[in-house]
Amino acid sequence: MARNTKQTSPAVASVAGRTLGSASASGIQRSLAGSALRQSGRPAQTGAKTEDRASRALDNPHASKVTKTLAGSVVSQSNKTR
Repeated sequence: MARNTKQTSPAVASVAGRTLGSASASGIQRSLAGSALRQSGRPAQTGAKTEDRASRALDNPHASKVTKTLAGSVVSQSNKTR
């Protein structure tokens, strides 16, 4: 199975860190932020459940810009064969 070697950018990692530190962040934002931070600084592959969650967030027209930023980063680091 091919592995994705992409990493979270420093800008998105910063958004993720601020999201995790925010008392008003939603559960989905915290989940995506945690995944994005895990993938910063080293290659890591998004799991299937997180990939699905991120994909649904990108499809949601009501999702915030922060949610879509985090979701886009997480999805881009998923297994390309899924």
